Amino acid sequence: MTPGSNIPLSAARVTVDVAAPVRLDVSGLLLTADGKVRSDDDFIFYNQPTGPGVTYRSGGGTAPDAITVDTTAVPPGIEKIVVTASPDAAGQTFQGIEPTATLRDADGGAVLATFTPPRLGTETALVVVEIYLRGGQWKARAVGQGYADGLAGIATDFGVTVEEPAAPPAPAVQAPAPPTAPPQPAAPVTAPPAPAAPPAAAPAPGAGKVNLDKGRVSLQKNQTVSLVKGGRPLLSQVKMGLGWEPAFRGADIDLDASVIAYGPQRNHLDSCYFGKLTILNGAVKHSGDNLTGEGAGDDEVIVVDLGRIPQEVTGLVFTVNSFSGQKFTEVAKAYCRLMDAATGEELVRFDLTHAEAQTGVMMAKLVRQFSGEWEMTAMGDFVKARTVRNMVKPAAQAL
Repeated sequence: MTPGSNIPLSAARVTVDVAAPVRLDVSGLLLTADGKVRSDDDFIFYNQPTGPGVTYRSGGGTAPDAITVDTTAVPPGIEKIVVTASPDAAGQTFQGIEPTATLRDADGGAVLATFTPPRLGTETALVVVEIYLRGGQWKARAVGQGYADGLAGIATDFGVTVEEPAAPPAPAVQAPAPPTAPPQPAAPVTAPPAPAAPPAAAPAPGAGKVNLDKGRVSLQKNQTVSLVKGGRPLLSQVKMGLGWEPAFRGADIDLDASVIAYGPQRNHLDSCYFGKLTILNGAVKHSGDNLTGEGAGDDEVIVVDLGRIPQEVTGLVFTVNSFSGQKFTEVAKAYCRLMDAATGEELVRFDLTHAEAQTGVMMAKLVRQFSGEWEMTAMGDFVKARTVRNMVKPAAQAL
């Protein structure tokens, strides 16, 4: 096919995969007659792989990602499904990496058409093809329209809500660069004490999205910070330090810090804790158990290599439990803080300001946005749970 050409579909269910010499993120958007999505639920991608009549399939890095459209299941009012693609690597354009879209019969596998957009250069995202309804007939059209502001730019253009970093407005929608950057060298799992400099003021309730451009951020319960600095997602090693002190002099308090990893359907993937110090192929590592809570600095530290977190992981919930049954009313000065693992610089801090007579607390969560950036939200939610296993369900519900 050539740009602008179209063919009638000879199959009710079709699959579009987009291949290139590098890994691509492929997505689909369901559009109404005005060219917009009805809601963010109409954006189908790796974090939201299913929608009405449209599904996403990951190639896992060894095969192309694909979008399947079942035209018999597309809801009334949807007149077009656009298939998009963007390079997985941060800042990479389509210069020299021509993608090819292949349209297939989803059931029989027969190739119906192929399309390679010509003359690509600085584009970081493309609308590759569209499946559209015209005169009661479903058709496919080759598009090849490029965007310079990534997949988030495409999504915004079609009405999907995109949280933007604080930056001066520009003629085109500004969005964070796509995910994945080379990981930073590993740093020892030894957390320094909090720097003497006072933290930046906490964002006011109801304020816009806060990022890291103005330095260290101090969060209150339920507040969120986007891990973006200078307009780009922070994709390097970070450390989540968790600390506490006994509320009563001379008492020991044995708490266990953990992190639970979830997929796009809030499905539990793995848990990292004192009994399993490494998960996700080494992308998440635990410092080991602290049995007393005594001493300055962080009691337990979890190192997270954001650049190596697998794409199927979309949420991380950091928890603290009292296996021995001590309640959090016996704990003082509990906190969590996110640091740059390479420099030790504190980026975000959350101090727990109240306690409940429970044995578990969800301290914070990191959630991957479709634009590739991660967001950290302070939680401070108490539950009855003495082990990380008992935290899996409430933490999933809190994502």
